[in-house]
Amino acid sequence: MRLSLTNSTPLFRTRTVVLIVIAVLAIAGAAFIIVTYNPDPVWYLSIGWLVAVALLVWGGNKLLTRLFDRLLPWDRAGTLSFFIQLLVGLTYLLLLVNFTYIILRIFLTPAPPSVEQIIVMNVWGAFIFIPAYSIYFSLHFLRHWRKSELEVERYQKEHIRSQLSQLKNHLDPHFLFNNLNILSALVDRDPKRSKDFIANFANVYRSLLKATSGDLISLADEIEFIESYIFLLRTRFENNIVFTINVEPAAHTRFLPPASIQMLVENAIKHNNISEDKPLAIQILQMEEDYLIVSNTLNEKTSLDDRDGSGLDNIRKRYSHFTDQEVRIIRSDTHFEVHIPLLNVEHL
Repeated sequence: MRLSLTNSTPLFRTRTVVLIVIAVLAIAGAAFIIVTYNPDPVWYLSIGWLVAVALLVWGGNKLLTRLFDRLLPWDRAGTLSFFIQLLVGLTYLLLLVNFTYIILRIFLTPAPPSVEQIIVMNVWGAFIFIPAYSIYFSLHFLRHWRKSELEVERYQKEHIRSQLSQLKNHLDPHFLFNNLNILSALVDRDPKRSKDFIANFANVYRSLLKATSGDLISLADEIEFIESYIFLLRTRFENNIVFTINVEPAAHTRFLPPASIQMLVENAIKHNNISEDKPLAIQILQMEEDYLIVSNTLNEKTSLDDRDGSGLDNIRKRYSHFTDQEVRIIRSDTHFEVHIPLLNVEHL
């Protein structure tokens, strides 16, 4: 095993070094002014006020940005988060400027501040701290914008890989070979059914090619696609596979990542034995308003170690870019269920 001579975690971060340098320069500057000019005590009060406000503004805004990043993430509520953070930050800044000034004047001077002094202080505070806060907030916004850009880029790469994976799976020679063999057997035996098979076969590939051009598809289009896919499977497995689809018409306007249901059906067929004695039953049901359930009976193949399959990982990753709702997996001794969210585009 080769040992690395470098430490991946730096001893001091760049930001920490910059803050230390600024603090040292500020202390040195203050000491120079005190020794050289022996200023009036008001200068000490002013410098103490500036330092106190600067530290409290920096620390307070760090806490505020972390709080709002958790409550109103930029990738979910970008515009709203921008204006709320800006408004709360400026309000906090103005309250802090006035509060610290009044406290220092009450405890360190014989008389409380007058109205004129408070007005002058607010003018100077706005002149000094609002530009500084604007720079801080701009850097914070640019950092989140850059992070969002990187997330979008990463998603696009994953989406392209997902598209290629889908096409690779369904252009697989075994898939084509099985369906062409079925078609060849049907042509002479049942010409009418062979025409239906060709139509559904073409619809499956048309839907797959169409799916690669979008991030989401309506449930109505997905069901139309899956019905053609089911026709091919029923022709191949005959009575050894049983499908049930029960979805409310109102849910047809919801959305989901393309080919999600098809991947789950494919996983069920891939991981289970299918026979006349133990037919595979697959149900596509809407048990909740926001979720669709794809369930299958279990008669697992012993040669497969990966029970969940790569299809579930693909579905989870694609859903994570649109919603915080989880893809749920429920497993019992007799059934395997996957609950996938039905998305409302207006809320994305």
